[in-house]
Order: sequence, then C-alpha cells, then structure tokens
Amino acid sequence: MRIAVTGATGHLGGLIIESLLQRGVAASDLVAVVRSAEKAQPLSDQGIALGVASYEDEAALTAALSGVDRLVLVSGSEVGQRVAQHTNIINAAKAAHVSFIAYTSLLNLDTSELGLAPEHAATEQLLADSGIDHTRLRNGWYWENYASALASGEATGKFFGAAGSAKVSGAARRDYAEAAAVVVTGENHAGKVYELAGAPALTYPEIAAAVGDVLGKEVTYENQTVAEYQATLEGFGLPSEVAAMFASMDPIIEQGALYSESTDLQDLIGRPSTSAAEALKA
Repeated sequence: MRIAVTGATGHLGGLIIESLLQRGVAASDLVAVVRSAEKAQPLSDQGIALGVASYEDEAALTAALSGVDRLVLVSGSEVGQRVAQHTNIINAAKAAHVSFIAYTSLLNLDTSELGLAPEHAATEQLLADSGIDHTRLRNGWYWENYASALASGEATGKFFGAAGSAKVSGAARRDYAEAAAVVVTGENHAGKVYELAGAPALTYPEIAAAVGDVLGKEVTYENQTVAEYQATLEGFGLPSEVAAMFASMDPIIEQGALYSESTDLQDLIGRPSTSAAEALKA
C-alpha cells in the first residue's frame, strides 16, 4: 500500500510522515508531495519518494500521485486560495486512481462561524462529489497556536485575548498527526467524520496558567475588547490585517467554535491528548 501526504515539509505534514514511519510504514511506501525538492531533501534521505508539484499544477499533482493508493490531504495554508488548490489535488487524485483520501478539516464545521470554515466546507463537498472514499478529520485547535503568548507572557506577565469565557478543546499537532496516520493506515474509516478535540478543554485563564507553567512565572489572562486586542497584537508586531483577523475570531471562539466533548481523537490515538503546557514546552 502506497501512501502520499501533501504539505509534507510543513509542520503537520512532517509529523504525519513521522507518525506513519513510527507505525511501521516503510519509507519506500511513502510519497511526500512537496513544492520544493531541496526543502524536502531530509525526507528523500530517509528513502521517501518525493512528488514535486505545486498546488496550482494539476498535471504535476497527478504525476506525483501516480501509483498512490491512499492520500492524506493536509489542508493548504494559503487562506483564500485553498478551494482552488484542493480542487486540483482532488482532481489529480481521481485521475491517478487514488482509492482513499483523509482530509484535515475543521472542528465543528457544520456549525462553525470561523472565517476558516467556508473553504473547509467547500473542500468537504468536493470530496463528496469526487466519488473517492474519504474520511473527514475535523481538527481542533493546536496548542502550538499560542506559542506567541510565551514572548508576551515573559515580557508582560499577561496572556491577552478577547474571548471572555471561551473554552478551547486543543491538542498538540502531533496528536492530530497520529490520528491521521491511524486513519490512513487502517480500515473501516471511509465515510466517517471525526471531530478531533483535545481534553480537558481550557478556558483562557487556564491557557494563561499553562503559559506560566512553561515560563516558570505567573501569567494571567487579560480580557480585552476586539479593538483593544487588535491593537495589542499590532503592538507585538503583527500586520494590521492579520491582527484584525485573529482578534475577530475570539468572540466566535467564545461562542464555542473550538469546544467539543467528542472523544474521537483519544479513541483514535489510544491515549490522552497532549496538555497545553506540554505542547508549548515542546
């Protein structure tokens, strides 16, 4: 069985490759779909085949997936471009006769109002229309997304946000990577929707405490208005449009967009998910 992973030089894609190798998949049975062969040289050095193709080049993607049985489609990182990119990948998978796709989607997608949701929903529909067996891995938040809070916590003793009483069911990237590896190497996952949520869920004050644990000092949560939070992010060097995007997400997060009581993640990986403090220390 030959397995391909898109975005294999990215954070999540690279961890999926690692998880597949740890599960006993031979390097010779893996294909890393990458934009740059030079950047992927460490994967090639392990005996992993490289499928060099940009998401904009459907023909190159088809060639990269030739002979592949199963694919982990890691969602692209370019917000606003992902539907077109994912269309090319799914079309290429169909042309290459890939039999199964595991797609990294978004937690609570059916009800999510996050700005990230529409592209994931469109991709899930593309998969449904493709005729290819697939599984939707609806990933929750990465605890590593709060790594930038380490610098602000060290500097100010504060963890800033505009999410009020929000609870976040986060986990480490490695947890989601392991779940993807379990699904793409296993059986009876086709047609399934997995809501992948970490446990326990943490409030923002509890996330602040986790940041403090990593830093070895007290860090407290300061709840701000969206405008105040945007200004804070800009003060830490984020471009205004990026700061606006992140700040606008927090009220939606407060409504429960990143909270779930699903145990799908723990059930798939067969262990508790990684704590925020542990993920941030790593």
